[in-house]
Amino acid sequence: RLQESRERLSVCSKLCYAVGGAPYQITGCALGFFLQIYLLDVAQLDPFYASIILFVGRAWDAITDPMVGFFISKTSWTRFGRLMPWIIFSTPFAVISYFLIWFVPDISRGQVMWYLVFYCIFQTLVTCFHVPYSALTMFISREQSERDSATAYRMTVEVLGTVLGTAIQGQIVGKVVTPCIESPLFIGKTNSSVAMEELNMTRDTGSLTDTRNAYMIAAGVIGGLYILCAVILSVGVREKRESSELQSDEPVSFFQGLKLVMNHGAYIKLIAGFLFTSLAFMLLEGNFALFCTYTLGFRNEFQNILLAIMLSATFTIPLWQWFLTRFGKKTAVYVGIPSAIPFLIVVAVLGSNLIVTYIVAIAAGISVAAAFLLPWSMLPDVIDDFKLQHPDSHGHEAIFFSFYVFFTKFTSGVSLGISTLSLDFAGYQTRGCSQPSEVHFTLKMLVSAVPVGLILLGLLLFKLYPIDEEKRRKNKKALQDLR
Repeated sequence: RLQESRERLSVCSKLCYAVGGAPYQITGCALGFFLQIYLLDVAQLDPFYASIILFVGRAWDAITDPMVGFFISKTSWTRFGRLMPWIIFSTPFAVISYFLIWFVPDISRGQVMWYLVFYCIFQTLVTCFHVPYSALTMFISREQSERDSATAYRMTVEVLGTVLGTAIQGQIVGKVVTPCIESPLFIGKTNSSVAMEELNMTRDTGSLTDTRNAYMIAAGVIGGLYILCAVILSVGVREKRESSELQSDEPVSFFQGLKLVMNHGAYIKLIAGFLFTSLAFMLLEGNFALFCTYTLGFRNEFQNILLAIMLSATFTIPLWQWFLTRFGKKTAVYVGIPSAIPFLIVVAVLGSNLIVTYIVAIAAGISVAAAFLLPWSMLPDVIDDFKLQHPDSHGHEAIFFSFYVFFTKFTSGVSLGISTLSLDFAGYQTRGCSQPSEVHFTLKMLVSAVPVGLILLGLLLFKLYPIDEEKRRKNKKALQDLR
């Protein structure tokens, strides 16, 4: 009891720890929801080149995760800790590169390279922040209950971060009407003078320059929040070296550790299950703005629909934390994540109905909360199980977290690249006021049929995951005995 009381974290420490998760989610949400439509309709890149940027950026981001995990495993302890220096020194450079992603350079050639380079640089730097931050879960306490509680705080703040990212980016950008261009096909089918008059009106409602300025203002606000959260994390959290060490720990090389980690059955099964469910929500995230703008016709309302999803997710995180504590984490997976399926089907079938869309958005947010909380709550259980099977191996927490993120990001990069290419093949019109029927069908598939299939596949694979509540309690007792 005395040992457990020493390991307890104060509410202040949990809050400071949780705040550190906000920068990754704020920037990730803004990029996930808005980068595709920004590249297509504001930077006015060809969909083919936009797909290359989205794919290469995400793929590079995935590659940097195990790289950073490797370098962290080789990092010596300092008076600030082993993980905290990575967080502190990467922050200012990450903010600068993030701002430059949302800047349209005044160059006729090289825009594609501009966005590709700064997108990759930012992904590298934010990885230097987020991988050590994720691994920090194992260094704040040895108690499973305290880590689970801190993870719940973290997930609440991270979902709140997605709300902030959606609200800041959406509301600032949404106040400026991006001018659209009627397609020649539309002009040919209607009275040309009326069509041209409508075209001039759309140009008068807003300037493309104003839209570009709005994106940069939003980037500046989000960059300021990034720095503030990093400062709170570094000041309010103390990294405890002894929290992840067992009495029999002996150092093992990175590649030996990597081989052990990738041969750990529970870890592979957890990755397999959440790989497809995470991919489903990432695919939905990447195409939802275009779906609301063109297929549903809510050009000036989509940012509020996104905000409704994230607010719903934020308020239901405590509900899922209570649920997994009461009924177990595997049960929470089977109840929470598939609850989005009927609503994804409804929004695609019913079509343009604003009230129904808001109801669907709020309901889908409940499932999004479960998808946010559960993977990060279950990874520490896998690491504890690994330590019991390999008590002579330590220092591999970053490998577990970085490779989980690697697989999800790499597959999301592939999916986003393919989805943007699919829009190109369907005949997507850059800055078009309307899109061909083939584009509408493609968007329905990308936000409904494909995510539903991925969620179902992920749930089938997750049945193989071996750590239930009874196994988790046994591991906790065995770890206490080892220490």
